[in-house]
Amino acid sequence: MKRIILAATLTLGSALSAQAADPAIGIWQTQVDEGSFAMVDMYACGPAVCGKITRTFKADGSEYDSPNKGKQIVMNMVPEGGGAYEGQVLRPADNKTYFGKMQINGSSLSLKGCVAGGLICKSQSWKKIQ
Repeated sequence: MKRIILAATLTLGSALSAQAADPAIGIWQTQVDEGSFAMVDMYACGPAVCGKITRTFKADGSEYDSPNKGKQIVMNMVPEGGGAYEGQVLRPADNKTYFGKMQINGSSLSLKGCVAGGLICKSQSWKKIQ
C-alpha cells in the first residue's frame, strides 16, 4: 500500500512540475483592442491552459473597471508541441467564442481566433509580464 501511495505522489508531483514549466503559464498583457488592453492570468486547467482577465486598462495606460474583468477568454488551449496550442478564445468586444490557436516564442504570444474552419482569423500579439 505504501508503494502505491508513493507512486501516486511521485506521479502527481511530476505532472504538477510539467504544468508549472509550461511557457504559457503566467501573466500576459494583451495588445490594445477597441481602445483598451488587459492583463490575462494564464493557468493550467487540467492538461490544457486557460486564461482569465484580471486587470483592464485604457489605451493611455490608466486602469479602469471593465465589465470584462474576471472573464475567461482563453479556454482549453491544448499544447500541440513547439510552443503551439489549440483551443477556444472569447473576444470580449463581441462576446463570441472562436476556434483558437496560440503560438509562444519566448516572452511573445500570438493568439488567433478563427471562423469558417480557420479561413478567417483575427490575431493579437501579447507579451509576458511575469
